[in-house]
Amino acid sequence: MELTVVDVGPDGPALHRDVAPLILALRPALDADGFAAFAAEAHAQGLVFTAAYDDRGRCLAVAAHRVLATSRGRLFFVDDLVTAPAVRSAGVGGRLFAVLRERARAAGCVRIELDSGTANHDAHRFYRAHGMAVTALHFGLDLPGEAAPVR
Repeated sequence: MELTVVDVGPDGPALHRDVAPLILALRPALDADGFAAFAAEAHAQGLVFTAAYDDRGRCLAVAAHRVLATSRGRLFFVDDLVTAPAVRSAGVGGRLFAVLRERARAAGCVRIELDSGTANHDAHRFYRAHGMAVTALHFGLDLPGEAAPVR
């Protein structure tokens, strides 16, 4: 299967037509309006959406990523990586991950990092199969009250 991998900008129709459905499938608590607000704010913070299309123009996978300057060096952080259910285990996610590795190298990053939910065992197998190791625990604290408005 031939794949074309492209970055999807914040203003084009592909963001809502192609990227949003896959991200919303991964993040069911997010609705279309929430996705639009998130995408705009995150893009301003350096988030890039990279999509993989087949030769018929179908979006098969999406990665959301950014480069972060940290005290540990430049990190290539993958916020989300999702493949359409119909093509999971067909190599599409692996091919998109390979593109991300090359982009991380080109950006001078010392490592790729991402978070994965503790119960998402399929994702864990995928990441381990692509050379990733569990190197940290991610802690979170929900804050009471309303979330700050997106501007």
